[in-house]
Amino acid sequence: MKIVADHGTCEGLGMCEAMADQFFEVGDDGVVQVLDETPPEEDRQFVDAAVRACPVAALRLQG
Repeated sequence: MKIVADHGTCEGLGMCEAMADQFFEVGDDGVVQVLDETPPEEDRQFVDAAVRACPVAALRLQG
């Protein structure tokens, strides 16, 4: 599994960071930074929920 962020779409609302701050952080520039692009499979449900929470669909999971 790999987390992919579309920085052009991100509005820095921070829903992902609020739900999974060990994987996502909204930087000073107001754009999400993925802290761990390839999280362990046992965190899939947790990461998937944070990805789905993005109101502008700037995040997705591959694999």
